[in-house]
Amino acid sequence: MARKRVERNISYDDARKKFYVNLDFGIDSTTGKQIKKLKTFDKIGQARAALRKHEAARDAGSVVLPKDTTVAQWLDRWMNDVVRLNRASTTAYAYQNIISAHIVPSLGTIPLQKLTPQHLQEYYAHLIRDKGLSSNTARKHHDLLNTALKLAVKQGVILSNPADRVEAPKVKRPEIHFYDMEHLRQLLQLCYNTRLEVMIKLAGLLGLRREEILGLTWSCVDFEHKVIHIKSVRTAAGKSIVVKEPKTDTSRRTLHMPTDLEGALRREQARQKSYRDYLGEGYCNEGYVVAHEDGRPMRPNYASELFVDFVRKQGLPPLTLHGLRRSFASIANAKGIPMYDIGKALGHSSPSTTSKVYTHLLDRDHRELLERMWEEAEPSAISGSNAADGHSDLVPDHDL
Repeated sequence: MARKRVERNISYDDARKKFYVNLDFGIDSTTGKQIKKLKTFDKIGQARAALRKHEAARDAGSVVLPKDTTVAQWLDRWMNDVVRLNRASTTAYAYQNIISAHIVPSLGTIPLQKLTPQHLQEYYAHLIRDKGLSSNTARKHHDLLNTALKLAVKQGVILSNPADRVEAPKVKRPEIHFYDMEHLRQLLQLCYNTRLEVMIKLAGLLGLRREEILGLTWSCVDFEHKVIHIKSVRTAAGKSIVVKEPKTDTSRRTLHMPTDLEGALRREQARQKSYRDYLGEGYCNEGYVVAHEDGRPMRPNYASELFVDFVRKQGLPPLTLHGLRRSFASIANAKGIPMYDIGKALGHSSPSTTSKVYTHLLDRDHRELLERMWEEAEPSAISGSNAADGHSDLVPDHDL
């Protein structure tokens, strides 16, 4: 027997013994068509309740039009219409790698409107447990998905963001290496008149980022006024090298040129001139301060490898090139330089950014300060007048 209408938007199928509810979602603005979906229930009460709930939610504006868009399709649209237009090419490259290599194979075929917090939670567990990725890396996947899904909510594609209802992977602070003043002095002495001298001194004496060092051109080195202008950066996006302006106004800055750095720059300039005279037309004169013997600018990863190898061969404690920037911040803080001035030199947008990024260094300096303070104090000065009877007048630590 054919399906027959029992009530408004509810019908009954005798053969299947099912109640059908016709859910009206309204007009699709892109096609102009009425969108309706059928749902089946075993009992008339369930069908009535579902219909009432749907119509109340629709009238309140809390339903979305059903769409067949998958997670993979939405991420592709998000990358093309948002990320590639508004983010740096290096960011877009990193996002696409995560999406192509991990998210799409695991979640790509799931309809976006059926993506649940459980799907995401299982995905993060899969990354850490089965693929051996760190929780920090898994957190990057979560942040990417969370951002893409927020836009889907904003544009009415999904009603709520499932990433809001998961236990996000915890960010674990990696082991941080940096030099104190003694080790930095050793490094500066050992690199004198080597091919790495300028790179090391730009990072260690000015706290420059790797991308800023490799993007520095001779046109931005002002010997007359003893300043260096940070105007461009060079970074890698896969196999491609990207040259661009610094990402923030505060990253575009002018820094004083210390005498030690000036000497290194002048020696490097003379060295490049001798190479240029020797090679003639074979010299690639792109004007970069850090370059190969034939003038070609260094690739970022190669520069990092050279530095790590140099440190190892000199018998110094392990350190990365970025570790020199951390060393600059730590030493400056230990010497009492105000956070505002440290952040300005580093190109941060505010002192709070400096404090957040380098909190591991600042906490250590504070701990060492307290340790030295109590070690150097006389016993009577820290024991209080009642030390003899086992009592102390010391103020609790939280009031210091």
